[in-house]
Amino acid sequence: MQDRLQTQTSFRGLVGLAAAGSAVVLAGAFVFQALGYAPCHLCLLQRWPHLVAILIGLAILAFRLPGWTALLGMLAALTTSVLGFYHSGVERKIFQGPTDCTSNGVDTTVSAADLLKQINEAPLVRCDEIPWDIFGITMANLNAIGSLVLAGIWLWAFLKSRRA
Repeated sequence: MQDRLQTQTSFRGLVGLAAAGSAVVLAGAFVFQALGYAPCHLCLLQRWPHLVAILIGLAILAFRLPGWTALLGMLAALTTSVLGFYHSGVERKIFQGPTDCTSNGVDTTVSAADLLKQINEAPLVRCDEIPWDIFGITMANLNAIGSLVLAGIWLWAFLKSRRA
């Protein structure tokens, strides 16, 4: 009984750690955005799997879902990791990036002339430009590697649940 409880606690702890890791990554992205680093299209795409991983983690913890559901969290983390590696390649000009760019949005309640002016003046954020790095490591690099680590934690949680 004690071993099963300890294994379940370990499973729940690992799920909580993985979900919290995605929450930290997502919060970090919003902090950078608040500091003036507008996200590009690929940056925005990388955020969604983190949100999914957080929701999966919360669902597992709240509803005591079976251990195999940790594989869904792993899939979400792997998805954002792959996107991060792709984005890293786009930044380094290894891959061609998406043809669309991201702007800060426009106010659609204004006149057509003002709307056109807003669109023309909106800053475009290119996926192949590096807005921030430290020692040559970009935000996309950090997300790719960090999300791979999170995928490993999700896998570890799944394997812990199998031993129960």
